[in-house]
Amino acid sequence: MASSGVRHGLTGQVQNMMMQFNRETNEVEFDFKGKDLIRGETDGSSYPNGGLRGTHCAGGYLAVDTSSPIFLRGDTIFVPSALVSYYGAALDEKTPVLRANAALNKQGSRLLKHLGLDVADGDLVTNIGLEQEMFLIPRDEYYRRPDLQMTGRTIIGKNAPRGQEMCDHYMAPLSSATPALACMQEIQEECWRIGIPLKTRHREVAPNQFEFAPLFGSNTTQIDQNVMVMQIIEEVAPRHGLAALLQEKPFNDVNGSGKHNNWSIATADGVQLFLPKAINKATKNEFAFPIIMAAVVAALDEHGDLMRMAISSPGNDFRLGACEAPPAIVSTYLGEDMTFYLEHFKDGKGVGEYIPGVKTLDLGVSEVTPFEVPAEDRNRTSPFPYGGARFEFRAVGSSQNVSLVNTVLNTIAAQKFGEFADKIDAGADPIDVAREALNKHWRVIFNGDNYDENMQQMLTDRGVWRIDSGVEATHQLSSEKNINLFEQMNVMSKEECEARETVLHDHYSGTVEMEALCLIDMINQHIIPAVKAAGVGPLSDLEAAIPKIKEAVATIHAAENSYEAAKIARVLRLETMIDIREVCDGAEEVVPASLWTLATYKELMFLDSHVGPSLEEIYE
Repeated sequence: MASSGVRHGLTGQVQNMMMQFNRETNEVEFDFKGKDLIRGETDGSSYPNGGLRGTHCAGGYLAVDTSSPIFLRGDTIFVPSALVSYYGAALDEKTPVLRANAALNKQGSRLLKHLGLDVADGDLVTNIGLEQEMFLIPRDEYYRRPDLQMTGRTIIGKNAPRGQEMCDHYMAPLSSATPALACMQEIQEECWRIGIPLKTRHREVAPNQFEFAPLFGSNTTQIDQNVMVMQIIEEVAPRHGLAALLQEKPFNDVNGSGKHNNWSIATADGVQLFLPKAINKATKNEFAFPIIMAAVVAALDEHGDLMRMAISSPGNDFRLGACEAPPAIVSTYLGEDMTFYLEHFKDGKGVGEYIPGVKTLDLGVSEVTPFEVPAEDRNRTSPFPYGGARFEFRAVGSSQNVSLVNTVLNTIAAQKFGEFADKIDAGADPIDVAREALNKHWRVIFNGDNYDENMQQMLTDRGVWRIDSGVEATHQLSSEKNINLFEQMNVMSKEECEARETVLHDHYSGTVEMEALCLIDMINQHIIPAVKAAGVGPLSDLEAAIPKIKEAVATIHAAENSYEAAKIARVLRLETMIDIREVCDGAEEVVPASLWTLATYKELMFLDSHVGPSLEEIYE
């Protein structure tokens, strides 16, 4: 739990040799019993647990997850497994996902039966596709940045003369003139060897930013594969003289990195619930699709706080709403055609199948024949746009294990599917149930520009969930509404919700403390000596910053609980440290390059054009 941005690979592993000595011959024998594969036991005492177990009851119990294939890598078989305490409490990210899958399967099957489709137990599948963004930077420059090494992001750093103003990096050729292409090719080859097809690779918006995208698949499989992909990215990069940065916002004033979570639901034989023609044909019910969509819209509106909670990784502090990711206001984009269709459905103005519109583009030249495109454009400012057969949760952080994201999505959908089914069981008409839900929750649908501050205020005034602080969003885990939801769906108990909140708040304040201590070291060991050597720069302001940071860290330690500590840490990070950063960047602006010992943005971010001095030249 809560390992994003810190733990290499995000997994917990124990690697055991499959061998024993024969007691009679003393020879080595293979020892691989089926019972050892199915269940294991380990010391779970040092994993984050939020109070779910004490050191004196530290057993951690492993059980194989049969929904996710094993990996064969090198001399090791990796077996995806659930990790729980002696009393069955989830100590991992996987167990709640599996429980949420079961809830969605149960409640979704009930609703589908009312709509005309009998789905066998276990035959509803949640599929996801995860787009993984990251930065690749020169490794020798990485070693000249204590903040990147310790925290994954630059805490200080003056902007380079060039950023992403020219939009010249996005989708640009992957040039063999730098090691980035060879690195990405080897990452794809490593992943392919263990059964992970990374279908797409390309440059992203910011300098030195890149992306991989896999084929979609079941959520447990894709989550486990993505965790392995992140580990492989970090391991392959050094072979090419690079360092991989998976943190959401490693550099100031250029785009950060995300991991778009494309979410869909289907039957085991491939009937897509969010694809109008497919689900209506399977159910022989032209209203199946709008009824399912009504349940999803209601879930988003009622539980937008949980969706915001699920993306509250420390790195997303600097990314949400920064014209690279949607703001912290949870709305959904459906497009004008879909909105028009659902509006007529909810108002009883029309019936019939929803047929997505298309339009023809004619470029007016004979060499390119006219071609069709969807009538709906993409809306990259929406946190949760509908994309035809799927929804795309765009606000997820690049370093996250997306288990909690998909636990939330499946749980809130299951709850609404079950609520609809309960009302229909009690005699209500399915169409009336859907129309009532759409009329009540219509406010969450927004097709406009989510970056527009006037529109953000309009959505806030509507009552759409808006939680600007990630710390406060995490606190929603222990609200009465959400504990009741998770308990009702048998996904997490009250104790598991509260423990997870504690772990996430500890993760946040721990991240900020590491950043603060790095900043102290960088000021003392690099910036102040450079300013003194140059005889220019804000020396007194730099010296005054040190006790201010130390005092704030001490206040975090003195907080009465994890929630209070995280609130204090957020102020330190987003107010105090930003003010101090301006002082440090001001020093970098005036100190001669020959005296500045920290790698600059120019040296870190431009593989294509920068050739810097060697380390020997810098430190001679």
